[in-house]
Amino acid sequence: MENSSLTAPSPVASSRRGTRPGAARAWAWTGVAAGVLGITSIQASMALGSNWAEVAGDADAMVADLGTRTGTLLLFHTTTIVCALLVLVFAAGLKRRLDGQAPAGSLLPTVAGWGLVLTSVAGLLGSGLDTQFMFAVQDPSMMVAESGAFYGDWVATIPWLWVGAGLAGVSVGLAALRHGAAPRWIGVVGLALGGIALLAGVSPFQYLAGFVAPVWLLVTALGFALGDRR
Repeated sequence: MENSSLTAPSPVASSRRGTRPGAARAWAWTGVAAGVLGITSIQASMALGSNWAEVAGDADAMVADLGTRTGTLLLFHTTTIVCALLVLVFAAGLKRRLDGQAPAGSLLPTVAGWGLVLTSVAGLLGSGLDTQFMFAVQDPSMMVAESGAFYGDWVATIPWLWVGAGLAGVSVGLAALRHGAAPRWIGVVGLALGGIALLAGVSPFQYLAGFVAPVWLLVTALGFALGDRR
């Protein structure tokens, strides 16, 4: 008697191969959340340096100013590190999505994914000194003022290094426009905003990529979440 288990897939195996419609877009919605958090992180970083002109060149004044911004420091830390984690999920989903439509062997999906990994690493490092200084700045006697001043420069620079996302945007743009691997308008957005972020990132004013790339991430993720039919 023929063993039917060898000729017909089991219900369990079929369900594993299938993907629920909601789950298929979960990676894109993760990117939407990452984009919102990335924009919030940049805004919090800007708020931490809002009195820069008044305290520039005076380490003690810089630390004292940071000591009045514990709430903003907490917001900065939380949004930056959560964004860094969510970007990794979006990177994995984006690579899988582009691999499904790009020509076999194309490097563009991999470059897009790794560009976002670089962005995640920058966020991780950008928030990496928070534990050491976030609460210490409230008691300047417990720290060297110059170290606190350096921390202010750190959070105003490192988490802004979104150049990797700019590279991802350009890669998505090329994959979409040359190979049809994504909707055409997403490709145009990728080349435009991603290109600006990439050029800013390779310039001496590399932190300016932080103004543009989170917006690219938000718009692109929304496009895949709401408008992508594949």
